Amino acid sequence: HLTVLTGASRGLGLAMAQQLLARGHRVLAIARRRTDLPVPAGADLQCWTADLADASDLSERLETWLASQAGQAGAAPASATLINNAGVVSQLAPLSELQPTDLANALRVGLEAPMLLSAAFLRATATWAVPRKLLMVSSGLGRRAMAGSASYCAAKAGMDHLARALALEEAAKPNGARVVSLAPGVINTDMQGQLRTADETLFPERARFVGLQQDGLLSSPADAAAAVLAYLDRADFGTNPVADVRDA
Repeated sequence: HLTVLTGASRGLGLAMAQQLLARGHRVLAIARRRTDLPVPAGADLQCWTADLADASDLSERLETWLASQAGQAGAAPASATLINNAGVVSQLAPLSELQPTDLANALRVGLEAPMLLSAAFLRATATWAVPRKLLMVSSGLGRRAMAGSASYCAAKAGMDHLARALALEEAAKPNGARVVSLAPGVINTDMQGQLRTADETLFPERARFVGLQQDGLLSSPADAAAAVLAYLDRADFGTNPVADVRDA
């Protein structure tokens, strides 16, 4: 089984990479920093360091690499999956307070890169006679707006609608990929730390995120990764292109 995973060097992505390797998967981990993990016997880990804020060359590289995997003797995988997990929170403040470069970076990493990589994945694997899955790691904030984080909310909402459109396109193809944009719940990651330490005068919902930690309502990255991968394994994966692990 071959899984391509972005944002794989920390938090949820790192935990998913670890659990996929434990299952014996071949994992291509893409992140700004190298994903350093022990590789169990029977598994394989390749690491690409890349900045997803500039994903054009990366998408071309991914398409070429995927095409080479099917062409190698004995290398064709039993399944192929792309998990678009990478994301970034811009400065937590009203949109009018933010710099254009900060906003552009948030949308490039959070929406443009998943779109480019998804296109490359779908093209390169179109003729593979194996199950193909495309998982976007979304957020409840793509479905419920939050003041002080407009760029993140917009990127995740765009990701949800991208999944809806891709699901329609793939359903019309022979052996089309199954597509889901999945909210993974509230996870105790570095991103949560950003939310809890933001300037409350610029980010009025800070207290809510402080309360989530104090009340023990945050999932660990390992538990969240297990829930996301369990959803990926479901027989009905792709039936609802926009989903939430908490509704499973």
